[in-house]
Amino acid sequence: MHKDVTIAAIHGNAPRIHPSAFIAPGCRIIGDVEIGPDASVWYNCVIRGDVNRIVIGARSNIQDGTVIHCDSPDPRHPQGFPTVIGEDVLVGHMVMLHGCTLENRAFVGLGAVVMNGAVIEGDGMLAAGALLTPGKRIAARQLWGGRPASHMRDLTDQAIHEMQLGVAHYVGNARAHNEALARHGTTEA
Repeated sequence: MHKDVTIAAIHGNAPRIHPSAFIAPGCRIIGDVEIGPDASVWYNCVIRGDVNRIVIGARSNIQDGTVIHCDSPDPRHPQGFPTVIGEDVLVGHMVMLHGCTLENRAFVGLGAVVMNGAVIEGDGMLAAGALLTPGKRIAARQLWGGRPASHMRDLTDQAIHEMQLGVAHYVGNARAHNEALARHGTTEA
């Protein structure tokens, strides 16, 4: 693991990180967090699973400065609101995810916010800077934007293809960063 990464257990739950995942320096990963194969968590992200679980699926990327949290169970919501991120998901820089679900191949643009109980279905996209309010659902192949977010248009096959190219790019770029950091002595022995 790279220097300057905090991985800590709390309430008896420790992060579980697949050996092929890339965790960049500056990240803080706490509690009931699972990170899958070839996933990448970029510089200075905070992933805090202290009151519920957080899952990040295979090949998904969580870009620089993103904060991911969840919400506790309560009488109205006995399961609380875990944050569940599927496979091949793109999460842009400086995103806030809180107690939401991003299905396989979802996309969240730079600086967007996704709140408790919200869902982005596979191949759905939330635009940069948007706010997806509690309980809202972006259907497959839809683009939502604004604050609060609403449906803007449907996505083309080309847009869907470009999102998947982005996933492949981040898997390869994470490997390159991991190798560069190892060469420059920023990993622990």
